[in-house]
Order: sequence, then C-alpha cells, then structure tokens
Amino acid sequence: MRVLGNTGLVVSRIGLGMASLGRPGYINLKHAEDLAGEYGEAAMERRAHLVLDSAWNAGIRYFDVARSYGLAENFLGSWLTSRSVAPTSVTVGSKWGYTYTAGWKVHAESHEIKEHSLPKLQRQWGESVALLNGYLDLYQIHSATIESGVLDRVDVLKELARMRTDGTHIGVSISGPTQAGILRKAMGIKLDGLRLFETVQATWNLLESSVGPVLSEARAAGIGIIVKEVLANGRLTDRNNESCFEAKRALLQNEAAKFDSSIDAIALAACLAQPFADVVLSGATTVEQMLSNLEACRLNLDEESITKLLVLTEPTEQYWATRTKLAWN
Repeated sequence: MRVLGNTGLVVSRIGLGMASLGRPGYINLKHAEDLAGEYGEAAMERRAHLVLDSAWNAGIRYFDVARSYGLAENFLGSWLTSRSVAPTSVTVGSKWGYTYTAGWKVHAESHEIKEHSLPKLQRQWGESVALLNGYLDLYQIHSATIESGVLDRVDVLKELARMRTDGTHIGVSISGPTQAGILRKAMGIKLDGLRLFETVQATWNLLESSVGPVLSEARAAGIGIIVKEVLANGRLTDRNNESCFEAKRALLQNEAAKFDSSIDAIALAACLAQPFADVVLSGATTVEQMLSNLEACRLNLDEESITKLLVLTEPTEQYWATRTKLAWN
C-alpha cells in the first residue's frame, strides 16, 4: 500500500481496471475466449464479482472504472454493497467524457463516443455518484487530448475545481502518441493558485515507455501516477503469437523462467519497478489472469533484467498505430 501522490488516498500497488469486465466487447487479445460466449448482463456481473472477490482477497484496494465501460460502475457498485465493503477501506476512481454506445453488442458501429463538454461532465458525474453510492474518491477526465480541447475549456476546468473543493479528488487520463505533451499541459493548469489535477492515468509498458520521463516529473511534483495498459492489451502475454513478436516473446520467456514466473507477471513487475508508479492496473477478465498478474508482487527484478526488458520498446507512433488496429472481440 502507498499514498497516491499528495491526495492522501491510500492505494494498493496493483489495482483492478474493469474495462474488460463491464462490457462484452473489448480490444484485449482473445477477450472472446475469456467470456466463453457468456455475454448476458447477469453472466457478466457474476464474472465481474468473481474477479473482484479474487482481487480483494489478494489485497487489491484500488478499483478503476469509467462511464464508458458498459456496466462496470454498476457491477462494482453492486459488489461493494453486497460485500459490505467499508468506504474507508477501498479507493475507487472513475472517469467521464466517453459514452458507451455499443448497445451490449460485441460488434458495433461505434463502441464509445467522446464528448468533453460541461453538460456531459455534469450528467456523467451524477450517474457515477448514483451508481458508486458513496464510494467514489477520484474523478478523471477520460483520455484528454489536444484535439478534444478539454484542457482549454474554462467552464469544465472551473467545474472540476468546484468538485475538488467539495471533496472529490480530480485527475486526468491520457492516451496516444502525444501523452507527454498533454501531461505537461495538464500539470501547468492552476485555478486560484492551486494545481487542478492531482493524479494522472497514463499508458506505460515495455512496448511503449516514451511517457516515462514526464511521469517521473509529475511524480516528483506530488501528482499520483496510475499506470494502465501495462500488458499492452494482451500483446505482452503468451497470447501474442504474431511472427514479428517472436524475438521479444523469447526474451520475455527467458526472464520469466529465471524468476519461475510468467510473461505477464514479468511485464507487470517491470512497471512496478518504475519509481514513478503508484498504482499499476491489472486488466484481468478471469480469476486465473488475476492470480497470474499478482505474481508480479513477489518479483524483485534486478537492474540487469530491467535493462534487458527495456529493449522491447517500439517506436511510439508504431505502437499506437498497432493498438488502433486491435479488433473488438
């Protein structure tokens, strides 16, 4: 456990991100196999609760959801209530700015639509509060980008500042090849002399580590760091059978064998070893994946191993181009 930046929120080093648990379609490799054809809402909720039970029993105390993650907020809220989890014993973060539009279909014309307007913030905030029933600690802009203009929208920033004054911690999530620039811009936003954003949720993994130096700057400034897509949507697991990944897979397997572990645990442990990382999110869809991911907690990678693993990195533009092509399944 550690404190998330200067927020005062106590979090576990590994958290559970529920993007793949709250909706039938997602871009993780072989997500369809994890669901085994059980796409009904009741079946999805049972699965989510099983994974949440496993996470809780293992000591995970940070949970990440979003308005666009299908019914993830519903599932998390029902689990917290049914298990009588004390609000003070858990930290929950959610995000606003995207609307889920797939209609509970795996294949849809549109899975989510971005809108970073003030009315969208106000409406989605009310929805999140109702569903998470007193458990919501951190509210984040979902995938802030230069194109969306959200970091220049004074009305939105003032509303977020008001929410922070009322006791909700405020963060920003970032994505894409320009993560570093977006984070620097977010770090510079102050209202009434106070930095607005207390946390950032960013993509960092062994294939895409370009934002690392700026995350270190943010952490030194007291901003809490939440790391997402640590396994690159399944590309850093044994599910990645692409021929272009064979050499990288072999390197990961060699390091995993050295520690009597798995590829996913090694990749997650490499992220945990980064000084800037407060919370590293597992995106597990099954209990088995969760337990495998958690093996990272017992691995103390030496400098030699970390140096070897960091050669896996891809050119930033190439990484994000590949991610864009991942199929919803």
